[in-house]
Amino acid sequence: MTIFLYVFAIILLAAGAYHFYNPGFYHPFMPEWFPKSLANTAGGLAELLIGAGLLLPVTRPFAVWAALALMVVFLPLHVIDLLRERPVIGSKLIAVVRLLLQFALIAALWLAARESR
Repeated sequence: MTIFLYVFAIILLAAGAYHFYNPGFYHPFMPEWFPKSLANTAGGLAELLIGAGLLLPVTRPFAVWAALALMVVFLPLHVIDLLRERPVIGSKLIAVVRLLLQFALIAALWLAARESR
């Protein structure tokens, strides 16, 4: 397992747990029409399951593809945040950096997923 996948697994586990510890933190990221509680619970569970899956050799190949899919699903939320007059966290610059980081994560996970076949 690469250091990247190990660190990403820990980040997913922490973020997944935080969905349940402080669900209100994630609500502003979601569009108004989203069912916030359902989306928060689904996102948190997905992050916890994928993070755990990345740590287990038997589930890692599937978990890498699932992590890639999750980052693609989250991508529109970063774009929506960037297009807001006032992004949820910080400035427009921070929103741009977060969006670029999202693309970098997608690329890194794509490479890791291709290697895990």
